[in-house]
Amino acid sequence: MAMKQFSRAASTLTKEAGDISSVFPSLSGKKIPPLPPRYSDLKKQLIQGKEEAVTKSWHRLLASLKGEIAEVKQRGNKVVGEVEFSDIVNGSVPQSFLDSVRNRGVGIVRNVLPRAFALELKEKAKEYIETNKDKVKAYPKDKPAVFELYWSPSQIRARAHPNMLQTQSFLNALWHSSDPTSQISTTYPLTYADRIRIRQPGDAKFALGPHVDGGSVERWEDPTYAKVYQKILDGEWEKYDPYDARYRLDARMDMYNGGGACSMFRLFQCWLAMSKTGPGEGTLRVCPLLRHASAYQLLRPFFSLETNELDLDSTTFPGSVQGAGQELNAKTHPDLELEHTMLSIPKVEPGDYVAWHCDTIHAVDAEHEGNGDSSVLYIPAVAMTKANVEFLKRQREAASALSPPPDFPGAGGEGEKNYRGRVDWSSDLIDAAGKRAMGFSGQGGFEILPSMGVGEQSIVQESNRVLFGM
Repeated sequence: MAMKQFSRAASTLTKEAGDISSVFPSLSGKKIPPLPPRYSDLKKQLIQGKEEAVTKSWHRLLASLKGEIAEVKQRGNKVVGEVEFSDIVNGSVPQSFLDSVRNRGVGIVRNVLPRAFALELKEKAKEYIETNKDKVKAYPKDKPAVFELYWSPSQIRARAHPNMLQTQSFLNALWHSSDPTSQISTTYPLTYADRIRIRQPGDAKFALGPHVDGGSVERWEDPTYAKVYQKILDGEWEKYDPYDARYRLDARMDMYNGGGACSMFRLFQCWLAMSKTGPGEGTLRVCPLLRHASAYQLLRPFFSLETNELDLDSTTFPGSVQGAGQELNAKTHPDLELEHTMLSIPKVEPGDYVAWHCDTIHAVDAEHEGNGDSSVLYIPAVAMTKANVEFLKRQREAASALSPPPDFPGAGGEGEKNYRGRVDWSSDLIDAAGKRAMGFSGQGGFEILPSMGVGEQSIVQESNRVLFGM
């Protein structure tokens, strides 16, 4: 495939060089500066005239949380729904799985890619890393677990696999918009380039604790982002719909050019397993309290940590740092009882795909106590939106130059362009659908279907214009 229209190489750093620790003060050890006085004013503005309603809502939430936490304690990771990829293909997905994902915010799709293929991806990735070990950046430096790689052949093949795209479309369809004219299409998932994790037994340094991606203070500070949570901020947390995409489409999730803030609206964060990994073996941990946890996180800054009563004078937004990820712990968010509600997901096999809602609190096992590597490719589920398409166009330039994608440390830099075994975009590495998902033209653009509503037809048409000049 000719790539001449995307040949302009990225040449200027737009993000500082670094690794995943750049994103989280708990990993980097950076001192957290206090937020400026205007954040006290922000609290007051957000709930002005609704102080009593929000206070009553807060106490209802605390009471309801106790029941949810009791269920999680009782059932453990059995609350995590599972389904076979074959059920997606056959249209026989149980309603119980759909309900579970909507309620808990996390699910596992088994056998998305064949086991042998997933294992092959891992071996090829390891070869790529070994061949370029003098260049590859990773964290931790002395015993690497997360690699600053985005364009290895293994990553590209996995992202573009037809089974992957079908699974992402299925997951994205769990979302909707309360505005039928919203420009969003879940029919055609777009590709977001992310890292590789190959965590070795005994590792205790990649101990990333409970956090939420998609910004931190932005949830309150950006007016559009705050509208996502308007029901919570109005004192009606029970009416909050985590799967309404209406205001997320234009939310600004990165106001401070953070080292790992995501500019794309990822409906689900996901990874593909390339190894067998069980609880305690360096795997994902989640807090399966989606609606409750989101409401608690959004309301926490408005109430005193000591008394749980309204406090609008402090500038504190617990765990929130400008330009960093949102972190949570027992001190900043005590009523979530994270020591009990953060659960390691059930055992996965190579080829399984794990998805969690973009607002789900998640972490990794503090220590890898297993016997084999815990290896995944981070491949989120991304819908077609105006902002996502614009980002994809920029990401396409980075892909062509083999530079780190725009969101990541070192973006605009040299990246993998001089790596041995690097991808050859002119090869038949991926099919037409996979190329389109990456923003590269492949046998025309995205098809506009009669079943699509006016908003979806509009964004598909706009995507074809922006990406392919159609």
